Amino acid sequence: MKTVPALAAVAWLAAAFPAPAAEMVPVDVELVLAADGSGSIDDEELKLQRQGYAEAITHPRVLAAIRGGYRQAIAIAYIEWGAPESQHVIVDWTLIKDEATAKAFAEKLVREPRAAWGYNSISNAIAFSADMIRNNNYNGSRKVIDVSGDGPQIGGRPLPEVRYETLRQGIVINALVIDSPGGGVRGPGGMALSDHYRQDVIGGSGAFVAVAKDRAHIAEAVRKKLILEIADGPGPIQR
Repeated sequence: MKTVPALAAVAWLAAAFPAPAAEMVPVDVELVLAADGSGSIDDEELKLQRQGYAEAITHPRVLAAIRGGYRQAIAIAYIEWGAPESQHVIVDWTLIKDEATAKAFAEKLVREPRAAWGYNSISNAIAFSADMIRNNNYNGSRKVIDVSGDGPQIGGRPLPEVRYETLRQGIVINALVIDSPGGGVRGPGGMALSDHYRQDVIGGSGAFVAVAKDRAHIAEAVRKKLILEIADGPGPIQR
């Protein structure tokens, strides 16, 4: 049995020589996919949305973009969001560097249960995503939050405040607007939803808004968007 002085010595050594921090893994991009899981999306639509992201991340052109980077690897996480109190990690940070790691991410994404509820706090989703970037074990040359949604900001922290804080940290915010049949939900003052995201949500170097005309075209829109984000190329603002 250790004596009291011996235990004190062990405690002193632990305090004097703390364990080294976890090593940061270098990657080309740290990317949070922050997908709308709010009440406006039914279970079938949520399934279709996740399948779109799964198909995109495993697409050969996306994998080619990853291999074309300096580190040839990205770190990616997928969350779904709804009300101000509803942000949920569906797939935690994953290192993607080849077809096998992309496939593992995609398989986990499509099988995890639904978690988000309530309506449209884009601001809290961005704040949650920024926290994930700050607190992970990756060191990306670029840091990106990719917000997708089919409706405007409704509740939670003031969006301009959160956007400003996030951009100050060097994090780029891009967006994917999902149109609904008949023109979908409008933004503040009746503006087009894509204009709302362009004006109030996105920001940072090369930030852009992409538009999926409906959920059936999510995979195509996400694929193009991921290639731009991974390759660090600015995309057009679509309306």
